[in-house]
Amino acid sequence: MNQPEAKKQPQTNVYRHELLPTHFLERAGEAYADHIAVVDGEVQYTWREFRARARRFASALKARGLEKGDRIAFLALNSEPMLLAHFGVPLAGGILVSINTRLSADEIGYIIGQSGSTKVFYSPELRDQIPAGLSGVELLNTQEELEALLAQGTEDEVSTEGFHEDDTLSINYTSGTTGRPKGVMYHHRGAYLNALAMVLDQRLTADSVYLWTLPMFHCNGWTFAWGVAAVGATSVCIPRIDPADVWRRFDEGVTHFCAAPTVLTMLANDPAAHRLERPVRLFTAGAPPSPTIIAQMAALNFELEHTYGLTETYGPCTINVPPPSLESQPEEEQSRHKARQGFLNVCSGEMSVVDSEMQPVPSDGETMGEVVMRGNIVMKGYFDDVEATEKAFAGGWFHSGDIAVLHPDGSIELRDRMKDIIISGGENISTVEVEQAVVSHPAVMECAVVPIPHEKWGEVPKAFVTLKPNQEASEDDIIEHCRGKLAGFKVPKAVEFGELPKTSTGKIQKFLLRNREWEAHGGRIN
Repeated sequence: MNQPEAKKQPQTNVYRHELLPTHFLERAGEAYADHIAVVDGEVQYTWREFRARARRFASALKARGLEKGDRIAFLALNSEPMLLAHFGVPLAGGILVSINTRLSADEIGYIIGQSGSTKVFYSPELRDQIPAGLSGVELLNTQEELEALLAQGTEDEVSTEGFHEDDTLSINYTSGTTGRPKGVMYHHRGAYLNALAMVLDQRLTADSVYLWTLPMFHCNGWTFAWGVAAVGATSVCIPRIDPADVWRRFDEGVTHFCAAPTVLTMLANDPAAHRLERPVRLFTAGAPPSPTIIAQMAALNFELEHTYGLTETYGPCTINVPPPSLESQPEEEQSRHKARQGFLNVCSGEMSVVDSEMQPVPSDGETMGEVVMRGNIVMKGYFDDVEATEKAFAGGWFHSGDIAVLHPDGSIELRDRMKDIIISGGENISTVEVEQAVVSHPAVMECAVVPIPHEKWGEVPKAFVTLKPNQEASEDDIIEHCRGKLAGFKVPKAVEFGELPKTSTGKIQKFLLRNREWEAHGGRIN
């Protein structure tokens, strides 16, 4: 018997709305209209005022001829204009290109050219970092020239009709430690979902005060640029980290911040450090934090959560979620557990730790493999680089290049970057494990371990150490300390004291130390 033909339903989008981070701003401008959105020195705006500025920015850009998909670059310190860029540029249909403020003029010129940016907004104090002779690029400072542009725009609602959540939202460039930096393309959907994951895990509310210690150019501030707007919280912008100033702001009402472990070490060892009267929540990432710094921050009344991710995953894609039973464990055990990278955030997708054949490693906490991901918060690919994209997505997963173990509870723990693993006499040595042993010495503030050439073993560990102020320790002291914590072949064979090279986000640049040690040998073989 023939079934009656189903009545054709009219096409409708009643059940669907594109996931665009700019929607957070539109809502905040209504729901939190009179709440302070951003504080930048003596300047502050409510969410109603900040939304109006973003609309004016977007309409002015469109009036200047911006078309959907055009790239607009920002070379700017943490500031209201940099935050404004995260809403005004995508509202106009443009793609935001956030540039690392610590790059050389040559590197900045490459990014501007490779991205095809038509306009570059810059903090006045960074003008000299922009190379001369850029063709077809309009340069505008983030003070007088940006404000003049805003004055040309309107506060009318900007239509996002025709925008799609899979459209490219921003391009963030990798560090380029092994060649030219690659442009990582974020889509609106990934940024929207990851921002909500950050809000959920960090328990942000309209009463939260978020301090911008993390550069906004770095993975768009781990998507907190949009997450703060989602709940109508307040952003406090500081151009650079001054530990004494940061501690003052903690005392004045800051509730949340993000920072790399090296920044935490700097704060914990500053003369202004003191136990806070109320807890402050923080995310740390960029390198595995040592149990030592985790314990230090806990003693100062910080609620620390360790997260893990890459530029290619919108920043944090995993969250360390300690089990309730951990609270009954000794402090040392709690710190060790909190040093893990944990589980995927609630909006991520899938993650695995695999061997060279792409097979999952055992959940034994010992067998090492590469971390791979796929899902909502993996990049679209590298801008204008098909070859690099295909390599990164081999086998249908994004390959992180990070080495980890999988614990029985399903959490991951990083052991190293592939390129940082030391192979000494056929034995694999995790530089992270050695660094944690070194940092547990009471005189050590921070440490980086790299392989150095060795005639018999091929390569062995060397520790680069920065001591705490007014503390002393010798090479023999450090080595002897490590002998009590590590297998003999893992103990550093040399120790060098001094300042460590770092990125703008506080991440130690181990490749510079490694390259220096291997220069006389024509480069590392492994």
